[in-house]
Amino acid sequence: MDYRIEFELETDGRWIAEIAELPGVMAYGISQLEAQSKVQAIALRVIADQLDRERSTTDHVQFASA
Repeated sequence: MDYRIEFELETDGRWIAEIAELPGVMAYGISQLEAQSKVQAIALRVIADQLDRERSTTDHVQFASA
């Protein structure tokens, strides 16, 4: 599974990171790196829950910055 992280700098200086392929998976951070780290952690939780509910597995999970 490959997921693209999209970033946006808010007017208040915070970064928002979002993974469009996983609805609702977004996070704010003081830096772009912090937002990236948080959104990856949320995404991994969502993916783990999906795999558990579907009783399936995956070979890999990869994130790329947009």
